[in-house]
Amino acid sequence: MDSYICSVCGFLYDPENGDINSCIDEGTEFDEIPYDWVCPHCGSLKEAFEIVY
Repeated sequence: MDSYICSVCGFLYDPENGDINSCIDEGTEFDEIPYDWVCPHCGSLKEAFEIVY
């Protein structure tokens, strides 16, 4: 599972943790998150996230 980082604020989306505040379950891959999900810290669109290698 790949993690993704917000290029605006640095928030790290880790699929192992999901995003409980946005009802994204643990184990949810980034590609499975709805297109209208936004960064929980800064509100940036999903497009602002980049894969962490």
